[in-house]
Amino acid sequence: RSAFARTAPMAPTGTRGIKSLDFGGTKEDVIERSDYPIAKCQEMFKGETLGMLGYGTQGRGQALNLRDNGMPVIVGVRKGGAGSSWEKAVADGWVEGENLFDIETCLEKSNVIMYLLSDAGQKAAWPQVKPHLTKGKTLYVAHGFSVVFNEDTGVIPPEDVDVVLVAPKGSGTTVRNLFLEGRGINGSVAVLQDVSGQAKDRAFAIGIAAGCGYLYETTFQKETFSDLVGERGVLMGMIQGAFQAQYDVLRARGHSPSEAFNETCEEATQSLYPLIGQHGCDYMFGECSTTAQRGALDWAPKFEKALKPVFEDLYNEVANGNEARRTLDVNSKDDYRVSLEKELDEIRNSEMWRAGKTVRQLRPENA
Repeated sequence: RSAFARTAPMAPTGTRGIKSLDFGGTKEDVIERSDYPIAKCQEMFKGETLGMLGYGTQGRGQALNLRDNGMPVIVGVRKGGAGSSWEKAVADGWVEGENLFDIETCLEKSNVIMYLLSDAGQKAAWPQVKPHLTKGKTLYVAHGFSVVFNEDTGVIPPEDVDVVLVAPKGSGTTVRNLFLEGRGINGSVAVLQDVSGQAKDRAFAIGIAAGCGYLYETTFQKETFSDLVGERGVLMGMIQGAFQAQYDVLRARGHSPSEAFNETCEEATQSLYPLIGQHGCDYMFGECSTTAQRGALDWAPKFEKALKPVFEDLYNEVANGNEARRTLDVNSKDDYRVSLEKELDEIRNSEMWRAGKTVRQLRPENA
């Protein structure tokens, strides 16, 4: 059996092609799966080797999708014991000496070096990686952080290699799950250096083969800034902060934990957010009671006014590099994993999320 050939749960390719679409009044080009059939992607990289460095959530998701799509991908990670990335890769069917190697061997074998270590990990591993980026090779990243903040990371690619970015808009777990469902995740593509004259075309092909359903163009800096703002803002940080603030107010006013959690988190994630995802916020408002509509429409501007200065501060902290420096400093410490677990435990063991665990157990599908 080939090291690369697997049966892929392919989604319908559709008939749409490259087109310019109206995004709220601005025309943007989008590239879809039908523009890069998997057979075309396989042909484009025939005789080459895509080397995935790192097997965290994003590296794992993309590597498995590439493998299942018959792309010539190998994985490079450090050997370790139970729970290590190496053991996870073995459990996923990667075979040592066939398509699973230590990092140095993976680097030696790869034409396209897929640098998907953590941002702190990329800084630490760069002295080992850079010598292998010889003329004609490609450096591929899923996030522009280490390249954009190169004064802090030292990650400055050689001038005679292609440097591309493909950033799926979701966790690696989502990238993989949507692929297995026959769907695809949206993502962005950027080209920093195009020595071959084919960097963009090749980046789009890898993006589709790695599980993206459609792709749009950006720059390394814009991807990095928007990603960092989003994670700290409405995608993660602000959500936890807003949930906690409302829950605490309800509890302080005498509401029970179950009621406070249901009115803060459960209804949001199970009832209302899915409606936003399907058709937008106006649709969600329209599907609620007139009392809810009136209150939401009246209070939304107040929250916007209160939050906009926070987002302005956040963007400035990202743009001036402070967030990057803090990330590198904290995430590079030897006790990072232990400290992280303590921080997550504070959230996990808070009353709100302990109440949430009980609420989730009561969902009919969990009965």
